[in-house]
Amino acid sequence: MLKRVGINCTGQAPSPLSSYSHAVRVGQFVFVSGQGSRDPKTGKEAGVTLDASGQVLSYDIEVQTQAVIANLQSVLKAAGCELTDLVDVTVFLVNMNDFSKYNSIYEKHFSFPNPPARTTVAAAALPGKNFIEIKATAFCPDGQGE
Repeated sequence: MLKRVGINCTGQAPSPLSSYSHAVRVGQFVFVSGQGSRDPKTGKEAGVTLDASGQVLSYDIEVQTQAVIANLQSVLKAAGCELTDLVDVTVFLVNMNDFSKYNSIYEKHFSFPNPPARTTVAAAALPGKNFIEIKATAFCPDGQGE
């Protein structure tokens, strides 16, 4: 039977908003929960301009994408992995018109040979003030937690 190990890296990635792990390792695979753009220190979403009542006036999908990837990297690092260990990525976008801008940032981080498989889907809404979220699966045979 495979051992299941929860990976929580509060401090390096935003605290989970409910009862789930940042990631779970099962054997040599690491399943990373959806990561948003919240800053782990402030708890605020990156790239968002708010009005006086806290409603979103505008957002910068490129800034949010960079923050999401930084959070993803932090979780992977806590699991003993890195971006090059990813085998599958699912991206959720609130607005598919943001695809080319998010993709320009994504490509900067995933331009290595044999990048992971990827699916991008439209989401009606995401938690908080996130306009992008990424969940992923990594294959980490040499990582921690074996």
